Amino acid sequence: MLKSMTGFGRHEQSIGDKTFLVDIKSLNGKQFDLSLKMPAILKPFEFDIRRLLSENLLRGTVDCTISLKDTGTAKPVTINTSLAKAYYQPLADLAATLNLDTSQILSTLIKMPEVITPSSETLTDEEWAQLQTVISTAIDNINNHRLNEGASLENDLLTRITNIEHWQQEIIKLEPLRQKKIRDGIVKILEERVGKENYDENRLEQELIYYIEKIDISEEQVRLLNHCSYFKTILQEADDSKGKKLSFVLQEVGREINTTGSKAYDSAIQKMVVMMKDELEKAKEQILNVL
Repeated sequence: MLKSMTGFGRHEQSIGDKTFLVDIKSLNGKQFDLSLKMPAILKPFEFDIRRLLSENLLRGTVDCTISLKDTGTAKPVTINTSLAKAYYQPLADLAATLNLDTSQILSTLIKMPEVITPSSETLTDEEWAQLQTVISTAIDNINNHRLNEGASLENDLLTRITNIEHWQQEIIKLEPLRQKKIRDGIVKILEERVGKENYDENRLEQELIYYIEKIDISEEQVRLLNHCSYFKTILQEADDSKGKKLSFVLQEVGREINTTGSKAYDSAIQKMVVMMKDELEKAKEQILNVL
C-alpha cells in the first residue's frame, strides 16, 4: 500500500507536573526537511527528537511543534545577589543626591535586568522516556493519516495506468491497418507521379519493408506494457517509501509513449498517444505526493 507525504498527527499527555502537546504536519518534498519548534527545556534533547522524526517519517516537508502547556504550578527562580548589590549602591547614591525615599529601592532592584531569572530546568531520564512515547504516538497518528491518503493516491494511480494500458491495446489493434495505409499511400504517389508501369514492384517491396521496419512501434508497445506491469508490482511492495521508484518508472512510460507518437504517422494513433500523455501527466502530479 502507498503512503502519502501529506498528513497530520497530534498527541497530548501530562508528564509529572508538565503537559506536553505534540503537533506534526507534513507536506510533499524531495527530501526530509524538518522545521522543529520546542520550549527551551527540550533543547538538550533536540538531536534525539530530530532523529526520532526523521527515522519514522522518512521524507517530506515536516513541521513539528512541541508545546509545554502552563499547569499553573509555581516555577523556581534564581536571584543574582552579586548583580543586585552592584545595582544597589548607584541607586542609593542617586536617591540620596535627589533626596528621595530609599525604602523603595528593593522593588526597583528586582526589576533590573537579569537580577531575577528563571532557574534552568530540564527533564529527568524518566520524563524524557515518557516524552519519547508522546512523540512516537503523534508520529503513529500522522503515519496513519498518511496511509489513508496513500490509499486514495493508489486508486488514482492504478486508474491512470489502466487507462494507458487500454489506449495501448487500441494502438495495437490499429497497427496492421496503419502499415497497410502507409504502403497504399506510397504506391498511390508512385503511380500518380511515375506511372504504374515505370517502377519496379520488387524493389518497391524491399524499400517498403525497410521503411516500415524503421517506423515499427511493436517494441515500444512491449516495453510500455512491461513498464505498466512493473509499476503495478511496485505498488504492491511492502516498502514504505517508493515514490521515487514509481517516478522513475513513469519516466520510462513517458519515453515509450513519446517514441510511439514520433513513429506513428497516423492520426488515429496520434489521438491515442495524446490520451495516454494526458493520463501520464495526471499520474506524475499524484506521484509528487507519494512517500
